[in-house]
This record gives sequence, structure tokens and C-alpha cells, in this order.
Amino acid sequence: MSKPKILVTSALPYANMSLHLGHIAGAYLPADIYVRYQRLVGADVVYICGTDEHGVPITISAEQEGVTPQALTDRYHAEMKRDFAALGISFDNFSRTSLPLHHQQSQAFFTRLMEKGWVEPKEIEQFFCPKCRRFLADRYIEGICPHCQAPGARGDQCESCGKWLEPIQLVNPLCKVCGSTPEVRRTRHWFFQLSRLQKPLEEWLATKAHWKDNVKRFCKGWFAEGLQDRAITRDIPWGIPVPLPEARGKVLYVWFDAPIGYISSTIEWSEKIGQPEKWKEYWLDKENVKLVHFIGKDNIVFHAMVWPAMLIAHGDFVLPTEVPANEFLNLRGGVKFSKSRSIGVWLKDALAAFPPDPIRYYLAANAPESRDAEFDWKEFQAHNNSELADTLGNFINRTLIFIERYYAGAVPKPGPLHIPEEDLLKLVEDAPVRLGNLFETFQVRRACEELMKLAGAGNKYFNDAEPWRTRTQDPEQCATTLSTCAQLVKCLAVLMAPILPFSSEKALRMLALDPAKTAWADSGKPDLAPGHKLGRLEILFPKFEDATIEKEIAKLTSDAPEAGAPVPEAPIVSYEEFAKMDLRIAEVLSAEPVPKANKLLKMQISLGQEQRQIVAGIAQQYKPEDLVGKKIVVIANLAPATIRGVESKGMLLAATDGDKIILLAPDQNAASGSKIK
Repeated sequence: MSKPKILVTSALPYANMSLHLGHIAGAYLPADIYVRYQRLVGADVVYICGTDEHGVPITISAEQEGVTPQALTDRYHAEMKRDFAALGISFDNFSRTSLPLHHQQSQAFFTRLMEKGWVEPKEIEQFFCPKCRRFLADRYIEGICPHCQAPGARGDQCESCGKWLEPIQLVNPLCKVCGSTPEVRRTRHWFFQLSRLQKPLEEWLATKAHWKDNVKRFCKGWFAEGLQDRAITRDIPWGIPVPLPEARGKVLYVWFDAPIGYISSTIEWSEKIGQPEKWKEYWLDKENVKLVHFIGKDNIVFHAMVWPAMLIAHGDFVLPTEVPANEFLNLRGGVKFSKSRSIGVWLKDALAAFPPDPIRYYLAANAPESRDAEFDWKEFQAHNNSELADTLGNFINRTLIFIERYYAGAVPKPGPLHIPEEDLLKLVEDAPVRLGNLFETFQVRRACEELMKLAGAGNKYFNDAEPWRTRTQDPEQCATTLSTCAQLVKCLAVLMAPILPFSSEKALRMLALDPAKTAWADSGKPDLAPGHKLGRLEILFPKFEDATIEKEIAKLTSDAPEAGAPVPEAPIVSYEEFAKMDLRIAEVLSAEPVPKANKLLKMQISLGQEQRQIVAGIAQQYKPEDLVGKKIVVIANLAPATIRGVESKGMLLAATDGDKIILLAPDQNAASGSKIK
């Protein structure tokens, strides 16, 4: 039997923007920590990633900047590769989906699914913008979500409720480029028959009972609604040409080609190391490969459902073993990172101001593993100064400085061990297994806590042992104390490596140990021999001053609006266009939940001389009984829409503040039907 192998991937980042710390916390740092641990335990592990360079996000950004998509992706690929390396993200290969190799693999995958009967052409209705004179791909269209009625939903997905959408489903759709209303035209596209794969996909996912609850809940909700066939092709000029003569001018949809990038990146890695067939050991050996996809929660549908369905349909490749999806990292107050709104902490800026390890540590200690987390510069400072500098760094530095000063830089020979030494060395012995179990199960927050507990135990032992006193009063005990502390320093230097690789290397060199020759299993052994000479000492973790942190806070607040502040993102409209909307005061006559839709309420409203029914995604903020008799504001002349089988003739207006939904209402009593001007 072949030696077990681990293939790790992080979601391919779109090459249309700089990386922010939200990206890093979700899919890249957790993966790197896991991979570094696996290397230390001697696992056969390969870490694969690359830039996602097709799709509408790329073309939109390129148009906005006035450059070609290739020029845009060239720039961001180089920037991301540089910044990932500076943060210590240790990919074995960082590829890109614009490479000919990836085009070939994606076209071959498509052809295989066609040959096996999993792809079929369909005539569909698609939006066409007469003003721009082109069919509009999903992200060139925005409108009102048909499920939760949130404005600003994209043609592929609503960020408010997470539903996967088709552009034609949007209510009041608008071209994102020119702001005009598109028209519907018929065109031909090829569809992946995802609906036929629901049963085998459910059976496969039933074997993943140990997966995170957020992943299992998400998949269960999609199965309850029933999987729908999904278009594989689209009408845009930038992408991988569909390998069919009758599909000239069409390209593969980015959701389809992007995950195939994991395969093409592995092939590229295989070729780079001079073993062009080695990739097959990681993709074709279904019995001996553990495939782990690190993603953010917005990618759950693709990596836990759609991509496995593609792999099942193809038939040759390994299926995912683990999909550790993380929640979002937001800014303080729940404000989401946003390029278009200039809100965020960008990785390149953070690395210009601070060393990489404190950034890694704070993101790991604050990892959004089971719920959204928030980034705060003051907390970042506190974690560095209190935990890294005052706890971990303090113990390592005080131990090694004492040895250098009073023992000529050589580990002293210990005397007899007593209970305090035995207890501490027992912690050292157990620590690799304890932390290793946490890394194996993707619990980096708890791993940070355990690391600090271990360093804290070292500081307590050092203080209780009082070597500054025993140096003259009980020299044998002092030597025992410093020898014991040195063993813990060695243990910490290895155990911190997955989270703090740069500092780990420094600490090991301070111990005159070769980082390339250290192993996880040996970290718990008290094997620093008496007389072992130390290397050159240096401070591991300098403290960050208030002035430095205030500078970053000022930069953030000057670039970004406060949470809840209005941010204009929609295209400019004329007064004539605005005047077309018929805004009126309405009174809620009755309200009730929409069956099988936990966010929707169905309401009967009065517009004075007329009664209507509307549907709104406010059930998680408002109880039906609290709405009866309430005056609200509605758009009365919005085209009717059917939402979850219920007709809605109008839309209420509401403000959003983070996750809150706040209904707009008159500040004084106004008659139902009163027009708003």
C-alpha cells in the first residue's frame, strides 16, 4: 500500500484586487498552519493554490481601470505571490488559471462530462443591454433579490441571504455598467446536470458527519430546495473557449473552471520538480489521499457540493476529504471588508507596518472558525504586547539571556529533579500531542491558547524558582532550573512554528539548532545536552507603541466610512428616472410567515383605496404581530414578482445597518396611500 498523502488547497483568489486580512483569515493562514504542522510530523503533504483569472470580476475591474484583463491579472498575480510569501504562506505551487496548461485541463474536463452525458445544451432567456450592445453576464447585472428582497443582489448570488441566483430571477434588474434596464433575449448555453447528481451527492455527504456544522447546515438547506442544473458557459470575451464548434464565442463559466485549477496547479508543480507524472499520486489514488479544501463560508456551495458533483461525474479524481470552511473576518462593529468602498486592512499595508508573525498570530488567535470575528487594531496591539512579547517572548528571552550571562552561553548540567521540574517537563512531553491534535482538527484558536498556557507555565516556574536568588544560594538548583527552562524553550521554538514560522526559526537559531532538522515528535524530548552552546540572542517580539497603532487606526478611519454610514455604490440616476418610482405610505393589515422560508413574511397592506400583497425578507428582525397597524413606505409601481411561489406586488423600503434591517416609516401619522415626493 502506498504511503498516505495529503493534498491541501486554498480557494483561488480573484486576481482583481489586493488581498485584505479577511481573505487571509478565512482560507490561507489556516491552511498554511495545517500544512506547516503536517510537514513537521513528516507527512507527505503538498499545498496548492493560484490566482483565479477569469470571470466577470476580472473584466469589470479591467474596464474600470482601462486595462486589458491580462494586464490586470498579471499585476495582481505578481502582487499576491509577493505578499503571500512575505506573510509566510508556504505554497508548494502558486499557479494561475490563465496558463495554457489550465485551459487544456478545463477543456478536457468539460469534454469528459459531455462524453458521459452530464452536459446538455438549452435555449434560455438572458439579459441583453441595448445601450452596451452585449449580453450581460451575471455580475454585470444588479437588482432586487427574489428570495429576501434585498437590493443590490448580483446576477449570480445575493450576498444578503446567500442564495445562488440566475440573472433572469432578479427583480428590477439594471445593467451595472450603464445603469439602464436590460431586455430579455434568447441564447444557447450548455448546462451541467447537477439535479441528477443530488442523490449520489447526498449519499457521499452523509459520510461526512464530522464536518463543521456550518458546512453541513448549508448543504442540508440546498438539498431541501432541490439542486438545479447550472450553466457551464457564458457570453463574454475573456475566459477559456468552450471546446465545441457550435459554441464559438462562448467561454467556460468561472465557477466551473476555477476548481479545476487545483488539478492544473498540481500538474504544474509536478512538472517543476522534474516528475511530470507525480501529480497523479495526489489526484488518482482514491484510497490513499486526503484532499483538504480550505475556504471561506461564501465558497461552501462550490467546494462541498458543486465541485464534488463535478468530480463524481468525471469519475477519475479523488473527492474532498475535509472542507474546513471558516466564517468571515470583519472590521470592528461588523463592517465588512470592501474594495469598492475602500474599507479594509490590506495585507500589503499591514506587512509594510509590522512583522509578519504578529499579524499571523492575531489572525490565528482571533480565527473566525465557527462565527464571524472582528479585526481591531487595539486588540492586535494587545495580543502582540501581552501574549507574544510579555508571555512567550519574555520566557524565551529571559531564559536564554540568563544562561548567556551566568553560564557562558552553555546549557548548565542539571542536578536532581524535584516536583516542579517534573511537572514542567511532563507538560513539555505532552505538549506535542496536545497541540498536534488541535492542528489536525483545524482548531487554531485553541492551539494559540495552549501555546500561551505552556509559555505561561514556564514563566510561573521561572518566577517560583527564583534563579536570581539560587544562583548564589543554591547553584545546583539554579542550574537545574535553567536546564529545565531551556528544554521548554526548545519545545516552544518547535511548537510555535506552524503559527509563528519566522519567530520559530529565530528561536531555534538562538538555541543553535538547525530549523531544517527539527521534528515535531522530538520537541517534547528534554534532549538539550549539558554544555550545548547557544547562538546569537535577539529580542523575539518587540512591543508596538500606541503612536504606531493610532497611525493605523487613523488610516483606516480616513479611508472608510463608519459602520452604518451611507455609501453610494449605485450608478448616478437623473431626476426623471427617480421620478418614475411611485413611493407611498402603506399600512400593514396582516402579516404571516412564508412556509419553508425563514426570512420571508407575507403581508397584506393598504394603499388607501387599494389593498395589496407584498413579500419581504424581514422575518428575522420583525414578528408578524408587531407589524399589524404599522405604517411603512413602499414602491407601489414595481413590477410584480413571484417569491417562493407567493406573488409580491410592491416592495417595502428598509435601511440596513450591519445585520440589522430597519423599516422606513413616517415620523407622524400619514394617511395610507399618501404619495412621497
